[in-house]
Amino acid sequence: MTDVRRTILEVLNGETVSPPPIWLMRQAGRYLPEYRATRAQAGSFLDLCYNPELAAEVTLQPIRRYGFDASILFSDILVIPDALKRNVRFLEGVGPQMDPIDADGIDQLDASNVMTHLAPVFETVRRLRRDLPAETTLLGFCGAPWTVATYMIAGKGTPDQAPARLFAYRYPKAFASLLMQLADISVDYLVGQLDAGADAVQIFDSWAGVLGEEEFAAFAIAPVARIIEGVRARRPGAKIIAFAKGAGFNLKTYRQKTGADAIGLDWSVPLNFAAELQKDGPVQGNLDPMRVVAGGQSLDDGIDRILQTLGNGPLIFNLGHGITPEANPDHVTALVKRVRSFG
Repeated sequence: MTDVRRTILEVLNGETVSPPPIWLMRQAGRYLPEYRATRAQAGSFLDLCYNPELAAEVTLQPIRRYGFDASILFSDILVIPDALKRNVRFLEGVGPQMDPIDADGIDQLDASNVMTHLAPVFETVRRLRRDLPAETTLLGFCGAPWTVATYMIAGKGTPDQAPARLFAYRYPKAFASLLMQLADISVDYLVGQLDAGADAVQIFDSWAGVLGEEEFAAFAIAPVARIIEGVRARRPGAKIIAFAKGAGFNLKTYRQKTGADAIGLDWSVPLNFAAELQKDGPVQGNLDPMRVVAGGQSLDDGIDRILQTLGNGPLIFNLGHGITPEANPDHVTALVKRVRSFG
């Protein structure tokens, strides 16, 4: 097995691979009929996340269909607040909800049983490493503390994360404590995934784009740097991708300040800026998911521009955010074929 190539790991080591390896955020999801069938079998969304057999099955479905170069664990960033007993639930047509937390609640958070609660996730990772093709990179993940905290403060998703931003200004010590607690839990969680068989991990900061410069440094960079430092202290060779959606110019020093091996780029990042970022190391991205919905020439043009600009350096081809339920599975087939014909 020593001659098996996991091309995404090669890119994470700074190598240029042609054609670039490809996976898609949310590649296991509602756009696939096989996912919808398994989801119906599972019961609730969280039941699916905590059922190792079914979670492994939906993780494997896009690998069977498309042969992506990486498989990402099927779970959710909100399993950590769920493990912290915040009464997380996913309401159809509404989205995630939980009991909002206040400053007193932050002081009373008890993380002593979090890893026990998350044991089914580690079992899913073990099953995946056993059942995936040997050449397929297995990615684990967690949510970044800022993004997870926004849900915990508001009790739900909000358009601009005003509740969390206001809380951070009014109760800076309590908010800093929440971010650091989430970071330390995330270290244990990611180390557990790596030990169960994940090859690399990604940190998702989906709401980084609402932060100003000072806040980005305090709420997005510092906690992610704490996670990466903590993981590497225990697993020195760990490969880590950091994805700060909407971070814009703040990405210029994001890799250096967090210690990430690669940075994910959303579709709003200009390709000339992406090329500058690539000079410092691997990048991942950044096709607009709407091009996958549209298909045809708009899909081809978007793929070609990314490959022409970034394909001759260390690149993991991906979307600039998760694939949407409206995406046509046949368009994904065309996407994979076109990326693999590059070079």
